[in-house]
Amino acid sequence: MSNFWVNLYKFPRFLISVLIGFFLTTFQPIFKLLNNKKNKLLFITIIAIIIGLCYIIIQIMADNI
Repeated sequence: MSNFWVNLYKFPRFLISVLIGFFLTTFQPIFKLLNNKKNKLLFITIIAIIIGLCYIIIQIMADNI
């Protein structure tokens, strides 16, 4: 039974390390693309369009309630 509690105490550290590893491997290619000025402008434009579209969609959804 004590082995169960030892494993349970290790779980938060495991979860944090998995999340950090996921984000590092996901965002590493994006950071490499941002070294070029042209790519940086394109990335910022795409992010702005996505945020704008999400804002518009949420407003339309809120108006339909």
